[in-house]
Amino acid sequence: MEQNDIMEKIVSLCKRRGFIFPGSQIYGGLSGTWDFGPLGVELKKNIKKSWWRALVYQRDDIVGLDTSIIMNPSVWEASGHIQGFSDLLVDCKECKKRFREDIVKQTCPECKGALTQSKQFNLMFKTFVGSVEDSTSTVYLRPETAQGIFVNFKNILTTSRKKLPFGIAQYGKAFRNEITIGNFIFRSREFEQMELEFFVQPGEAQRWHQYWIQERLLWYQRLGIKKEHLMVRQHEKKELAHYAKDCYDIEYFFPMGPSELEGIANRTDFDLRQHSKISGNDLSLLDEKTNTKFFPYVIEPSGGVDRALLAFLIDAYSEEIVRGEKRVVLRLHPSLAPVKVAILPLLRNRPDIVELAKNIKNIFPGNYYVVYDDTGSIGRLYRRQDEIGTPYCVTVDVQSLEDKKITVRDRDTMQQERIHIENLKEYLDKKLE
Repeated sequence: MEQNDIMEKIVSLCKRRGFIFPGSQIYGGLSGTWDFGPLGVELKKNIKKSWWRALVYQRDDIVGLDTSIIMNPSVWEASGHIQGFSDLLVDCKECKKRFREDIVKQTCPECKGALTQSKQFNLMFKTFVGSVEDSTSTVYLRPETAQGIFVNFKNILTTSRKKLPFGIAQYGKAFRNEITIGNFIFRSREFEQMELEFFVQPGEAQRWHQYWIQERLLWYQRLGIKKEHLMVRQHEKKELAHYAKDCYDIEYFFPMGPSELEGIANRTDFDLRQHSKISGNDLSLLDEKTNTKFFPYVIEPSGGVDRALLAFLIDAYSEEIVRGEKRVVLRLHPSLAPVKVAILPLLRNRPDIVELAKNIKNIFPGNYYVVYDDTGSIGRLYRRQDEIGTPYCVTVDVQSLEDKKITVRDRDTMQQERIHIENLKEYLDKKLE
């Protein structure tokens, strides 16, 4: 399958099946914004849940946090975002369109017109608090979740009683006024981040940096991304952010080429030192061995929920011919699949079969998403569930009324197994673990 073709297929599937819709679509849309439908919101939730489980629930050295989107503007002064969070942009002298300098060459990619000299453009969205719109009430929508973690460093340290090394994890919305958007949800102006700030002794930073590169790489693989579709790339010196001593990207082979899924940076002690300086609050720690104060170094794995979602969709998408017909299937990892189980009556015009099927759905207490569907023939229902990635379909037929057994169909193998209704929940719970 051609790489360009697969992106078109993913975009079509997402809209057709209710994963993702263009933002504000009935009003002509708003570029760089997307709405996540019933299946998309489940997939996003499952990605964040899997990330949280791996970092917070399955470890003793990381705690969670959820901070405000709007923060005191001094936060962004201390972090360097007001002064330096910008892209170089160029304007076309002919069509007047604007582009990031790093993605264009000699002429405008739209009309081949001449380009202006590059200039800095700050990516933060500006707004105001209160009833007066002036410089004293200016605030910004956060361009990253990390700074909320740094300004709460001492709060977390005091209340959680953690010792180095330890981490603080947060996921949430971030906003960037990107000049050039595109490739579906890969680059947009409103998105969700999953960020970990892991605080370590300065002398241990390099070791922990390598540890987190491998740990985060394995997370994607454990959730179904093929190993050969991932690579790790070290940043060149000229690429490094102002706060970073070193940084590696986990890249996925998207249809447009290898692109960043997640960055793992050694932020040194830049952030804690800066916030101490600007706020006047001492965020340093005491080294009890030497009785001297120091600022911890920070290792930061920072990934995008939306980019991860796109990568999981692309990697799971497959087409095959079954009995002479094309079968589209999303082979999503069961923990990511939006719908875990679909209950399907073989005959929707038989009230007794429909009633039994609906009763079977009710044996699941809501630990995961289970749906009932009778809006087509059984073959069509199977294909619909295959296309949205549902791992298991449960079919209720005439024989089920007599022997109290139903048919469980596996999405990937299409193999079917007869299971007694009483054993169904336990059977599927084990399968979905």
